[in-house]
Amino acid sequence: MPALDEEENPELRDFNRRFWWSLPLTVVVTVLAMAGHSLQLLHGSAQNWIEFALATPVTLWAGWPFFVRGLASVKNRSPNMWTLIGLGTAAAYLYSVIATLFPQSFPSNFMQDGRIGVYFEAAAVIISLTLLGQILELKARSQTSAAIKSLLGLSPKTARRINADGQEEDIPLTHVHLGDHLRVRPGEKVPVDGSVLEGESAVDESMLTGEPVPVMKKAGDSLIGATLNTHGSLVMEAQKVGAETMLSQIVQMVARAQRSKAPMQRMADSIAGYFVMGVIAIAIMTFIGWGLFGPEPSWVFGLINAVAVLIIACPCALGLATPMSIMVSTGKAASMGVLFRDASAIESLCRIDTLIVDKTGTLTEGRPVFHSVEATPTFNPDDVLHLAASLDQGSEHPLAHAIVDHARAENIKLTKPESFESDSGIGVSGVVDGKKLQLGNTALMEAAGVSTNSLQERAEVLRLDGISIIYLAVDGALAGLLAVSDPIKPTSKEAVTKLKAHNVKIIMATGDGLTTARAVAREMGIEEVHGEVKPQDKERLVADLQQHGRKVAMAGDGINDAPALARADVGIAMGTGTDVAMNSAQLTLVKGDLMGILRARALSVATVKNMRQNLGFAFLYNSMGIPLAAGLLYPLTGHLLSPMIAAIAMSVSSASVVFNALRLRNTRVD
Repeated sequence: MPALDEEENPELRDFNRRFWWSLPLTVVVTVLAMAGHSLQLLHGSAQNWIEFALATPVTLWAGWPFFVRGLASVKNRSPNMWTLIGLGTAAAYLYSVIATLFPQSFPSNFMQDGRIGVYFEAAAVIISLTLLGQILELKARSQTSAAIKSLLGLSPKTARRINADGQEEDIPLTHVHLGDHLRVRPGEKVPVDGSVLEGESAVDESMLTGEPVPVMKKAGDSLIGATLNTHGSLVMEAQKVGAETMLSQIVQMVARAQRSKAPMQRMADSIAGYFVMGVIAIAIMTFIGWGLFGPEPSWVFGLINAVAVLIIACPCALGLATPMSIMVSTGKAASMGVLFRDASAIESLCRIDTLIVDKTGTLTEGRPVFHSVEATPTFNPDDVLHLAASLDQGSEHPLAHAIVDHARAENIKLTKPESFESDSGIGVSGVVDGKKLQLGNTALMEAAGVSTNSLQERAEVLRLDGISIIYLAVDGALAGLLAVSDPIKPTSKEAVTKLKAHNVKIIMATGDGLTTARAVAREMGIEEVHGEVKPQDKERLVADLQQHGRKVAMAGDGINDAPALARADVGIAMGTGTDVAMNSAQLTLVKGDLMGILRARALSVATVKNMRQNLGFAFLYNSMGIPLAAGLLYPLTGHLLSPMIAAIAMSVSSASVVFNALRLRNTRVD
């Protein structure tokens, strides 16, 4: 896993070296240019030669990366800030070199105090200030990864493995393999992702989920690598190691989001390309206009003003406007247990007006508890439980886990299915003990031509209490039903209430029975409910709402939610759900808590506002700075804008954007 510390950044290290080695030369050449004549330190062309010697290393060595970028922008036909910096600096430097080497080629009226006026200090200061701006930007970028650095720091270096003979040994974390049994002692960090085999303890997951209260863990519960075991000894099984752990996935997801571009930035980049070409045209017109109509030495004035236009119009602030906001936002979100896949998701989330939520694992805990089993007169309840649990061994659904766990707790010996097929979202089917089984909701029974009338009344009574019903058909005939309850998450109702207060319409869409879904929705305060829907039905619901002009987010945790998550304007996956769901979504809530949507939405609103502020400031700055640099106010003030002052103004503009973006770290998202 790559370290994110700024000392590991070779570009930052290189720019730091170039800046600090060249800064003394820049200071000296600037002092000579500003005060050399008045202090009578040097006479005639000697000053030009000394400035040439001081400014050349700064321009050609320290500024070399900027010339490379500027040339690349020309070759790629994608003009940008480096085009302007390269042109402006090269123009000031080359003019000064020619004036120093061949002063006789200039008209006599260019001569002042025995030498041709040069602008080495402008080139040197532009390079030094640009280096400083890049250093500040790179350091700001590293600061936005502070939350990720702290996560990386949490990861332990070793794990205590329990060998097959019962002996224990400490091994490097890189030597942990899938299936290894590991001991986590009190005060130690969980080495990798896995599940508890033995023991009971409270685990502090705050760095990953944002939840300050430690979570009690017992046999069967999942553990996340890098979280802290507060008390009690745990024996765990390693289930995800290396790059597959949640910590690694978080780092990769945040890094990918920080590299991505928001739609607003793509628009700004497109505008910037035309803007740069326009600036070059203005600089040429400034040079010619001053040369033909300005006071003597008119062409010198023309050159200096043209360089000032190129420098002050540099769209550095424009280039930083949204990337800095995105980087700060994703870093803060990660510290709250909210993972954005890309910048587009951040920009889109604030416009969401409709949220579709799954029930199991999204509104509810996703850890269902077995309630009861009912059998038809021709079947025995224990046989129904045996067949259902045997078939469900191959299912990933939380309801299936509840049935299997209960059967094992009752010491019912399970049979390996002879065949297994998942009808994702409505149930499973297969062959157990030579019997053809269908296990699922009413939709699956209808598809199989199995009548559920004999148990319909009992099923409705259970559903009114919010209990999920799963039917079992054996060889085409109804055998019984299994009832499973799934407690509602403590924060779900609060999240729904607050989202509705923000004018977000909440819709429940679940594969569970309609009566059960309505019972849960009634408790949640959700008016629109769709029950017994298939994965394609959820996707179709999203598409229909989008066709009616709604901006739709979909929140779910299962494989059956993946198509709708991918179709939605913003797909929101529960971090406690399946990998397929998380891979299909643009936003993952590590804790699997809907309150995370509120936090993410508040951060999205603040981020988009911040990006607009930055873009507005950048455009306003350039629109005001260009006329000033071109010398349009010279007839009124009698003063011109030095390229050196233009470079300072450019750097101040960029710094303002960076510091404005960093304000997002203090955004309240409660």
